Amino acid sequence: MSMNSLFRRANSQQPHRDHGPDDDTDDDDQVDPELRLRTVRTAASTIAESIRSEQRMERRRAKRRRLWGSLKTKKPPSNAGHDSELRLESAAGAAANNKPRRNVYVNCALSPHDMDGYGRPIHNYVRNKVRTTKYTIVTFVPKNLYEQFRRVANLYFLGLVCIQVFPIFGAAAPQIAMVPLLFILTVTALKDGVEDYRRATLDEEVNNSAATKLGDWRNVNLRDDPRPWWQRLLGLNKPGSISKGVRRLREKELEEGAGRIVLSKNLPDDSSEKTGPKDDVHAEIHRARSLEDIQSVHSGELHEYPPIPMDSLSSRVNLADSSSTAVGDPRPRKDSAASSVYPSSNRTGVSIGVVDWTRQTPGTAKWERTLWKKLEVGDIVLLRDNDQIPADIVVLSTSDNDGLCYVETKNLDGETNLKPRKSLLATNSMVSEEDIEHASFLIDSEPPHANLYLYNGVLRYRSRDDQTISPNPTDPIAGTSSKMEPVTINNLLLRGCTVRNTSWIIGVVVFTGADTKIMLNGGDTPSKRSKIEKETNFNVIMNFLILLAMCLSTAIVSGYFETLTNTSAAYYEIGSDPTRSVVLNALITFCSCLIAFQNIVPISLYISIEIVKTIQAYFISQDIDMWYQPYETACVPKTWNISDDLGQIEYIFSDKTGTLTQNVMEFQKCSINGIIYGEGITEAMRGAAKREGRDDLPDPQEQAQQLREMKVGMLDKMAKTFKNRYLQADKMTLVAPNLADHLADKSSPQRQNLIAFFRALAVCHTVLADRPEPHTQPFRLDYKAESPDEAALVAAARDVGFPFVGKSNTSIEIEVMGQPERYVPLRVLEFNSTRKRMSVIVRNPEGKIVLYTKGADSVIYARLAADHDPVLKEATAKDMETFANAGLRTLCIAYRYLSEEEYLNWSRLHDAALNALTDREEEIDKVNEKIEHSLLILGATALEDKLQEGVPEAIETLHKAGIKLWILTGDKLQTAIEIGDCNLLKSDMEIMILAADSLEDARIKVEAGLNKLATILGSPMKKKGQTDSNRQQGCAVVIDGDTLRYALDPSIKPLFLALGTQCDTVVCCRVSPAQKALTVKLVKDGCNAMTLSIGDGANDVAMIQEANIGCGLLGLEGSQAAMSADYAFGQFRFLTKLLLVHGRWSYIRVADMHSNFFYKNVIWTFAMFWFLFYNSFDATYLYEYTFILGYNLFFTSLPVIVLGAFDQDINAKASLAFPQLYARGIKGLEYTRSKFWLYMFDGFYQSVIVYFIPYLSFSGGAQFSWSGRTLDSLADFGTTVAIAAIFSANIFVGLNSKYWTVITWIAVVGSMLLMCVWVVVYSFFESISFNQEAIVLFSTIGFWATVVFSIILALGPRFICKFLVEAYFPADRDIIREAWVVGDLKDQLGIKRRRASRGMTSRTEDASLFRPHNRDASDNSSDHERDGYEPIVSNRSGVSPQPASSNADLAPPSRRQPTAMSYYSASDIPVSEPPAQSDRRPALALHPSSADQRRLSRASPPSPLHLSPNSPTSRSPVMQSSSPTRLSPRQGAMPPPGEYEMTLRPRLHTPEPSGYSHTSQASQASFVTADDGDWESGREDDRTTVRPPVGQAL
Repeated sequence: MSMNSLFRRANSQQPHRDHGPDDDTDDDDQVDPELRLRTVRTAASTIAESIRSEQRMERRRAKRRRLWGSLKTKKPPSNAGHDSELRLESAAGAAANNKPRRNVYVNCALSPHDMDGYGRPIHNYVRNKVRTTKYTIVTFVPKNLYEQFRRVANLYFLGLVCIQVFPIFGAAAPQIAMVPLLFILTVTALKDGVEDYRRATLDEEVNNSAATKLGDWRNVNLRDDPRPWWQRLLGLNKPGSISKGVRRLREKELEEGAGRIVLSKNLPDDSSEKTGPKDDVHAEIHRARSLEDIQSVHSGELHEYPPIPMDSLSSRVNLADSSSTAVGDPRPRKDSAASSVYPSSNRTGVSIGVVDWTRQTPGTAKWERTLWKKLEVGDIVLLRDNDQIPADIVVLSTSDNDGLCYVETKNLDGETNLKPRKSLLATNSMVSEEDIEHASFLIDSEPPHANLYLYNGVLRYRSRDDQTISPNPTDPIAGTSSKMEPVTINNLLLRGCTVRNTSWIIGVVVFTGADTKIMLNGGDTPSKRSKIEKETNFNVIMNFLILLAMCLSTAIVSGYFETLTNTSAAYYEIGSDPTRSVVLNALITFCSCLIAFQNIVPISLYISIEIVKTIQAYFISQDIDMWYQPYETACVPKTWNISDDLGQIEYIFSDKTGTLTQNVMEFQKCSINGIIYGEGITEAMRGAAKREGRDDLPDPQEQAQQLREMKVGMLDKMAKTFKNRYLQADKMTLVAPNLADHLADKSSPQRQNLIAFFRALAVCHTVLADRPEPHTQPFRLDYKAESPDEAALVAAARDVGFPFVGKSNTSIEIEVMGQPERYVPLRVLEFNSTRKRMSVIVRNPEGKIVLYTKGADSVIYARLAADHDPVLKEATAKDMETFANAGLRTLCIAYRYLSEEEYLNWSRLHDAALNALTDREEEIDKVNEKIEHSLLILGATALEDKLQEGVPEAIETLHKAGIKLWILTGDKLQTAIEIGDCNLLKSDMEIMILAADSLEDARIKVEAGLNKLATILGSPMKKKGQTDSNRQQGCAVVIDGDTLRYALDPSIKPLFLALGTQCDTVVCCRVSPAQKALTVKLVKDGCNAMTLSIGDGANDVAMIQEANIGCGLLGLEGSQAAMSADYAFGQFRFLTKLLLVHGRWSYIRVADMHSNFFYKNVIWTFAMFWFLFYNSFDATYLYEYTFILGYNLFFTSLPVIVLGAFDQDINAKASLAFPQLYARGIKGLEYTRSKFWLYMFDGFYQSVIVYFIPYLSFSGGAQFSWSGRTLDSLADFGTTVAIAAIFSANIFVGLNSKYWTVITWIAVVGSMLLMCVWVVVYSFFESISFNQEAIVLFSTIGFWATVVFSIILALGPRFICKFLVEAYFPADRDIIREAWVVGDLKDQLGIKRRRASRGMTSRTEDASLFRPHNRDASDNSSDHERDGYEPIVSNRSGVSPQPASSNADLAPPSRRQPTAMSYYSASDIPVSEPPAQSDRRPALALHPSSADQRRLSRASPPSPLHLSPNSPTSRSPVMQSSSPTRLSPRQGAMPPPGEYEMTLRPRLHTPEPSGYSHTSQASQASFVTADDGDWESGREDDRTTVRPPVGQAL
């Protein structure tokens, strides 16, 4: 039973009513009469509406079922009808994958349609070996080459390599030309191979895990030789042989001296030998199970491995005994059952279920150890406690007499609670290998599909009770007595789960390897490419087209010159033409130009990017802020080539359980007889108070201290009242001093109400009690439950004095305030999604029969007694609504007494419903309704689903960054909504709940949602990132999995996409892993948006692989999600640092690196092209060939690599403080085609300068070196142009760098020096044209003057443009960088300076600052314009920062232009009277303060740096005065060291009356390294060197 969806939030304003079965009305006041869509506001009404929606759908389904049943004129036989029903239920799964149903045979002959002409099985099922890698040994080379040659540049250079092989094209060294391409391909292949090898290592570890299967027994589902043809050809893995891996496993386990496997049902008697046949015990079991109340008869069968002599049976012990462990499993076993030996069994030959003791068997079967990858379909496997399940297995028998077992699905869905599974009734008597050998049956299974919550199969077997003789004794279906039993998901164990609290399980494998549900939901490991990498192909194509134009024009002009006669070429170039054909010569010139101009297409770009992204991945892995101490792990990048995509994420898709929450429930409050107990303040209550602007709640630290004091007093008083041996004070979460007072007051009438309430919590559950240390801590009780909710309820009752001690088939033992009580369990009415409640019927110590029920309040209230106290009903309902709106999960507790006659009559009906073969679940629900009525309220509970640390702050920060969050969870709708206050569903949101049970109904609901949005938000958004500036309401959509299935239909998909993308939050509940992936794909492809998925379970693998970026949360036992993710880390809150800092940096770095790469290749290549005009276009090289080879490899590669690896526009803490800066990445503004063409044009212009300035210098007259040699050779001219181009390219990259470090200096200056050194070195090699070139050039003043002048003219326009942009049109980050360097922003963020800023004095107290502010409309955060653009302050490492208070509004869609040039910096602001009042608000307001105020500010809240986004229509808002506001760190954060202030230099001239106007020199801080004292942050990776922009005050 899962209690998750029992909890809901009450809405006391709406009446509770019990709809009849045919009632399908929608008469709620919240229904929009035109749109027919319910919208709710409060948390309580949201939950209430979701439950009503589910009830309406269930009533419609029931009505259709009744209608369909009434149309049937004749019913088939019960077995046949049930068989056809099972087949119809699984038809959808079969149709989905177009696979036939499979039959799994056990000890019976295959049917003819499952055999070929030779009598062999026709089905060859996949192996159990799994592979999550992209490559295999065979496919690595071709697949990796295919992926690399998807890059257009690689194809281009492959063609160039082929061309250069032929000498006719004039390639100087064709072998050397291959080196760059081979180097790039090899390095990339090695990187991909290392990444994939890590995945393969994990796969191998899983595939070689140990398992136990039945050996020396024939699996008829396999061929005699199932090997593929190549293994048969090579003689590998012969049938019957033991592989090396299995042999090593068994030898290892023998060396470890593991004990023997002993299987048994729990036995009361001891015996040391067996005599006689075995059948009487099985017959007794059969008879016992047919009776209702017999609980004491158990199977006496035992099993062990390895086989031992009969005379040693007396030494056998139970598997659960701590002294006996499984072979190969040296782990100590917990003592969950007493050791026992087993009585003799006198078998009479009676067959039980599938076991037929008349069959002749070889008797050789035995359990043997093997590997997971060796398991096949049809194998019988044995699982022990704490074993992981190796395949999808149908449960045949368990150690529990009722066939129950428990599994933990943490690796599957992230939940740590236990899920119950049950064995088939016909096979539950099997215990030993002999039982299995005598069994004969088949499982008619549906084909494999990805739905984790659905499985339909049929167990078929033949019963010989009527002694019917079958024509084919081996066919279980033949004969008149063929029987069947349904097999559902409750009988199936899924691969990846873990067995818990169960000694042993016997099962049969039905799905292996890639057919298992966990693998079908995972899919193949994708090959991901970043968005910039895809866009690079366009840029490469453009450059290639430019190259073709250059080569084609050269070839045409060269051919034209060749047709001319009577030229000097007839005398000086005799025999130089390769052929006599002008056309062929032009073609050769064309190919020669391809070789000469090859650098315009940057082959080194890709290898440089690989290097940069490797460095970025290293930085991410070394970030101490993302270190998670409990798991001792940092963020682990597993895919290195998509780090820049981290800076462009627009949508995040997140799982809930284990990802946002800790999956830990805390009992916070309760309401008993209308009195509330519990003093805790939840995160939701704090969030609501913060949004409402209230500050009446105490500080968290103060509150924690108060709770500790109250808890101590409460425990002291309870200890004086009664003795609680099972108390765990450290885990007690219900702090209620009045509770202790009422329990201690024996005269108080409330005392009996408290006892009745907590007694119900201790009895009404399905929890298992566990004593982890029975000898050292006998009174320590831990509870294992199907949901953390139940465990929290029972644990709370334990700590208050009502511990649940244990239970058996005949008793439930509890203590009530130190006094033991024993209850007799009679029935458990389990929870399901329709009932939304669970009940137990017990006989209390007084002999009375009591029904205890707990469930959703609407369900309980509909079943209360007619004469119930209305005051108590109203008070409890009001309390539950209060709890719900505080973010707590509520549950109503009720009871009633039953008479003996009523219970006996109902019990007969319940037994009949349990035995029904058709509509069993519906019949059981109908019977349960007959007894769950006339209830009396005991009270209500309120649990808090604990969020992970920092989740609310992280989500708020991500929202401020313009990122939208979708929750995709497999939980019920109610529990998905009750996430607590994680800033998803807020009280000011309009919440739309979509619930439909048909395609047309889903269409109506989605269209109604769109209409509702239109009434709330106005017209839909036209552009990405644009929002209505008047929008004041937020909207959210909550949708369940069934409705989502219809919403993803192609006919509705566009409508649902439009609805979801216009909402702030989307919560998808009860969705399958495949639906998660389809939802991600819908948004990714439909919106062309960058998506990120994050989860912690195997059910999240599909969406992790589908998204552009996949993140997995690590766990103590590992995580399938982390294994398949691109980035793995410990906590959700680390996502803010990963995206807003590392992602943003990586995106900007890679974008700038790309642009600079194309620029530097253009300046180099076009300088060669200009030379063609002076050599008859014959493709003569301007540069020395070694310069061409080394240009991209040595002379210019290092500066752009350093730019891409180390550059920072602003510091990490500033990035977190201003998350709105991330919006530029969402809009893709850092890497645009306009920026590409701008850099290309800049390179084109600079190529003209670096060529023609040296050309004019050399044309002005001969220059002589000190040795007398003239500078007139091609080598002299080409080297001058080459050095000018290389120096310009490197300095240009330096100008574009915003973070100058020692590495930057070394890269920029070192690359230029390397070029000079190479010229010197190469000059001393013997050559025709380059001898002593360095001596000739470097000793000439004209050479250096030419180079310097060329650089100044080439880079001057870029420098001036940057000056004007940053001075007059600064972007947000420019202003923040300036505040960081010369302002007090570091002080506001709590970062220490290396030394105090120099020369900063305050001259004014209130100066209004104005300057143009270059903010494009697309810079704005799409969802938070109304909230302002404000800094947020982090209070601890790794935790998302908190927003500061903001009073600013949006800037108007207008701007003021500066009237005169002014010097603007943080230390030079002219002062004048304030300008006329305006209705515009500033985009950035920096309020200076005097020195006196600064001193006072040390003890008072500081003055703020405040940023607010401007209107979408305003491109350049201006700085303007506003009402003084203050930036103060979050309460409880570090104390602010001082105000943000702007210190002023002396006034340069008297300001004009119309405003602030003055002139000054250009900023001395531009394009230089900031002084160390200006930016010390205490950490090397937090340092930022920036250049403050120069501005103007009006």
